[in-house]
Amino acid sequence: MLYLTQPEQLETLLPDEPSYRAGQLRAWLYRYPVLAAESMTNLPKALRSHLADRLWPFDLEVERTADGGATRKWLFRTPDGAAIETVLMGYPRRTTLCISSQVGCAFGCTFCATGQFGFERHLEAGEIVAQIAYAMAFLGAGGMKDCPARVTNIVFMGMGEPLANYVRVRESIRRMIEHMGVSARAITVSTVGVVPGMRRLAAESWPVKLAVSLHAADDDLRSRLVPLNKRYPLEEVEAAAAEFFAAKHRRVSIEWTMIDGVNDSDDQAIKLAAIANRLRAHVNLIGLNPTPLTPRLPSPQLRIEAFLGVLRAGGVNATLRDTRGRDIDAACGQLRIRAAAQKSAG
Repeated sequence: MLYLTQPEQLETLLPDEPSYRAGQLRAWLYRYPVLAAESMTNLPKALRSHLADRLWPFDLEVERTADGGATRKWLFRTPDGAAIETVLMGYPRRTTLCISSQVGCAFGCTFCATGQFGFERHLEAGEIVAQIAYAMAFLGAGGMKDCPARVTNIVFMGMGEPLANYVRVRESIRRMIEHMGVSARAITVSTVGVVPGMRRLAAESWPVKLAVSLHAADDDLRSRLVPLNKRYPLEEVEAAAAEFFAAKHRRVSIEWTMIDGVNDSDDQAIKLAAIANRLRAHVNLIGLNPTPLTPRLPSPQLRIEAFLGVLRAGGVNATLRDTRGRDIDAACGQLRIRAAAQKSAG
């Protein structure tokens, strides 16, 4: 598979071709992605035919659209049966791609569809990058209107914990920056608090963004929602986030899923405000996307607004994130669960 080969080693796949063919192929894969090899017009027809079945490291199994076509979700299936979810969201001035870094997740956050499904394996760097290339090819072919024709922002907020797959995620970021021309400032890595990974990311030279999924502002509640908190409690997570801010001079984001009657009290908002102010962090609130495997519900709109009001009154820069694609199972892991259920029923 082409994306599973290092960009610098593509010539090993073309032993009978002139050396410059590898550079041409690399440009098609990373700079100007296309949906089909036949569109690689400066490659010989015979070579394009040879590459046709090797272009993507997965097949498109499910495609869904929402928000008048401005949100699109793909479920890709790899040859070994692994499922990869990717969500493309178009806005007038930006196009954001939410990508996966693992098949499933081992951390078992109780409200997350991916965590409820368990962990299968890490995604390879090429499988991560191929999600971006597919979205760029789709946009380049005119697949989405009223938004930029190129991915402008990339967020590691799909299936999996990126910092638990650090080596492969790091390599995928390198390819994005060095070969795709993506600005490091347009890449956000999300974590539930893998402290060693946060510190490793802080030591990298790239000015990527960091988003920390807290979901609770005290250790007792957070340990119930995010089991990893028992290993890396809030104090250590906050310290690592502060280290990242000091190294990058980039504001950390705090992600907070609003769960009805669980973490949406004024008391939690006051405690969160204290953490956010110490870190000079931005807070993103988002209503829970319900899953078939949990009875929990999103906080009512009035409660979310009240929580937001407490944060802002405490001097916190906080926003309520736009909920896209709820009717197409756009939250990470949801489409995978739906597809699995349909296969079992069938």
